Amino acid sequence: MGFLPSSPAQAEPDVDDVQARVDKLFHEAEQASERLNDAKIELADLHEDLTSLQADQARQDNRLDAAREDLQESIVNQYEGQHLSALSSVAVSGDPDAFVSGLSTMSAYNDLQAQLFHSFSTEAKALDLRADATEERAAEVEKTQEQLSAEKKTIESKLAEAKSLLADLKAKEREALLSRGSARMPSGVDASGRAGAAIAYAMAQVGDAYVYGAAGPNAYDCSGLTMMAWAQAGVALPHSSSAQYAGGRKVAASDLQPGDLVFYYSPISHVAMYIGNGMIVEAANPGAGVRVSDLYSMPYVGAVRPG
Repeated sequence: MGFLPSSPAQAEPDVDDVQARVDKLFHEAEQASERLNDAKIELADLHEDLTSLQADQARQDNRLDAAREDLQESIVNQYEGQHLSALSSVAVSGDPDAFVSGLSTMSAYNDLQAQLFHSFSTEAKALDLRADATEERAAEVEKTQEQLSAEKKTIESKLAEAKSLLADLKAKEREALLSRGSARMPSGVDASGRAGAAIAYAMAQVGDAYVYGAAGPNAYDCSGLTMMAWAQAGVALPHSSSAQYAGGRKVAASDLQPGDLVFYYSPISHVAMYIGNGMIVEAANPGAGVRVSDLYSMPYVGAVRPG
C-alpha cells in the first residue's frame, strides 16, 4: 500500500490566468476611480449651488423680517387708535368734501394694510421654498460624499487584490505580465501648435507612475494625464474621462489627428491621447504607469478633439 502525500503540491499560478484577473481588477478599479472623479466634480457643483442657495435664503430672510416689521407697525398703529381716530373724524365731519376725502384716506389705509399682509405672506412662502431647496441640496451633498467614500473603498479593494495576485508570481513572470500591451516609444511625433504642446507634455511623462485620482506632477490617472497635457496648451478639461468625452467635439476614427483624445469601454472609463501611427500615450494602470500603447489595445468607443 502506497503512501499519500500529506498535502497536495501547490500549483504554480498560470500567467495567462493571472494576466486576465489582474487586468479585470485594474479595469474595475479604474471604473471606480473615474466614478470617483465624476462624483468630485458633482460635489464641487453641489457645494457652489448650496452656497448660492444659502446666500439667497439669507437675503429672503431679511426681506421677510422687513415685511414682518411693516405689518407689526401697521397693527400697533391701528390698536393705538390712529385708525379709529381717523374713522371718528370722518364720521362727525360736517363738510361733505372732507367726509368724502376722509373715506378715500381710510380706503387707502385699508388697501395699504392688505398689501402689507399680502407682502408678508408672499415673502414667507418664498423663504420656505428657498429653505426647502437648501435642505435638498445639502442632502445631495451628503449622498455624494458617501458615494466618494464607497468608490475609494472599491479602488483600494481591487488594487489590493491585484497586488496579491502579482505577488504570487515570480519576478520575471511578473515583469513580463506588466509589460504586455506596451508599444515601442516612437522616435518622433508629427504635431504642432496646441496639440503639439499637449503631446509633448504627455510624452514627457512616459514612465511615471499611475495613481488613482492623481494629476501630476509625478503620477497620473488616465483623465488626470490628458487634463494636464491639454492644460499646457491653454485648454481646460475636467478630471473625468466621461466628462472629457461629453464636452469635446466628436471625431471619427478615420479622421484622428495627433492630440485627439480617444476613449475606451462602455460606459466610458478610460481616456488616452492619440499620437499618430496607430499609437496612443496613456496612463494605463498601476502596473504599467504612463506608457505608449496601440490604439486598439482596448475596446475603442470614440474620440474628441479638444480646443
